[in-house]
Amino acid sequence: MSSKISRIGVYTSGGDAPGMNAAIRAVVRTGIYYNKEVFGIMRGYEGMIENEIVKLGARSVGNIIQRGGTILKTARSDAFRTKEGRARAFENLKKNGIDALVGIGGDGSFTGLHYFHQEYGIPAICIPGTIDNDLPGTDFTVGYDTATNTAVEAIDKIRDTALSHNRLFFIEVMGRNSGYIAINSGIAGGAVAIIIPEDSQTTMDELFNKLDAGGKTNKKSSLVVVAEGSKLGGAMELAKKFSERNNYFDIKVTILGHLQRGGSPTYFDRVLASRMGVAAIEGLLKGETDVMVGIRRGEMVFNPFSMIIDHIHEINSESLRIAKILSI
Repeated sequence: MSSKISRIGVYTSGGDAPGMNAAIRAVVRTGIYYNKEVFGIMRGYEGMIENEIVKLGARSVGNIIQRGGTILKTARSDAFRTKEGRARAFENLKKNGIDALVGIGGDGSFTGLHYFHQEYGIPAICIPGTIDNDLPGTDFTVGYDTATNTAVEAIDKIRDTALSHNRLFFIEVMGRNSGYIAINSGIAGGAVAIIIPEDSQTTMDELFNKLDAGGKTNKKSSLVVVAEGSKLGGAMELAKKFSERNNYFDIKVTILGHLQRGGSPTYFDRVLASRMGVAAIEGLLKGETDVMVGIRRGEMVFNPFSMIIDHIHEINSESLRIAKILSI
């Protein structure tokens, strides 16, 4: 283990995700285990620039593993996109004696840390914390499992009212330009159609025909799950277009929105975040830098930022095939 690193800074950046607190806890306690000091940087890069840095102990992160959100808060920082902002951030790290960083966030956070490492050479590792599951180099990101379970619970409840009223629901889930939440919550929730950004094959006419067929065969209810980044349009737009041709269903729209970001993380996200937090500290102390921790086939791996930035975590085509088979 490296003796060159003595003080490690940890922060969360970008959108919050369930399990971030579990990752913070793991980073802090692993650092202390290896006789390093750990400092929490509040509000991500913005707090780094404003010198909002506090020392954390093992008890500072007690009773947070089950909490959603992030105790370190998070913010997006336009100032950090500038060389002047990054220079201020580095000066504050030097003032506090911080000589390594662990960032928890998504691709935007990683890009910022990558440039920061290139400019100042500070050892840096990222933990993927985003509900979108849109980062290559890892099978799962922290927060994705919880967000998908939240979506499935909501879909199950919507199905109850849809059956009671012979309704067609268009349900919009988060994921930005990634369809992971949509495809898996749609399969688990028995959706008649799943519309995701990665599927360029499904047309509006095909969607109309599928829904019309259900209405003509006396289908009592239908659920369509739509990813917010769908190229066919969001749930509101699709519902409006279908209502102009529909003679069977009472049409409703539910947009789940930020509901999916909150709540207590699942056991899976707690364990994943804990494993990644330990791996991040141990990786730094073994000389890993400018990398993202990932999990592949159950094992911890380190991925160069160059492999992560400007790449996507592609949807398995088998998931699309299964969804189409089961939607009849």
